[in-house]
Amino acid sequence: MISTEAVIVLNAGYEFLGLVSWQRAMGLLFSGKVEVIKESTRVIRTVTRTFRIPAVIRLVKFIRQIYRREVPFSRKNILTRDAFVCQYCGREFPSGDLTIDHIIPKVQGGDNKWTNVVACCRACNIKKGGRTPRQAGMQLVRKPFKPTIMEFINLYLERKFGMGLSELLEF
Repeated sequence: MISTEAVIVLNAGYEFLGLVSWQRAMGLLFSGKVEVIKESTRVIRTVTRTFRIPAVIRLVKFIRQIYRREVPFSRKNILTRDAFVCQYCGREFPSGDLTIDHIIPKVQGGDNKWTNVVACCRACNIKKGGRTPRQAGMQLVRKPFKPTIMEFINLYLERKFGMGLSELLEF
């Protein structure tokens, strides 16, 4: 859906800064503050013109930024790390059909941290219940990990565009 299209914003030196809405990206483009690095396949039309929505934009002027050292721990970021795939059955699901499962359940002393949570479909979550995977006779598809900022950016870009940042910037 075009109203939720996110556009990648790079600093003048091609460092990842974040994501903005396509509307904000178009505003920055028309005000001369950014240049388009890669266009998406989506377009917007006026009565007389058609414009391609950018997929990646770069600021014309460098801005100083305090970089985050860690990826924020959130449901959305856990699902992105796990590529919206249940880590028990290996099937992909829409985000609304996934839950976050604690590998070591909270009732058994498990923490809310990257290495103890995974994306999980409802059926697998019900099957596992308040047990560890071993207790439930289940296996993880892959061991959970705490992603670095660059790993996370590449995971996001792979999902959205089918390629990592270095491939997106080849032009």
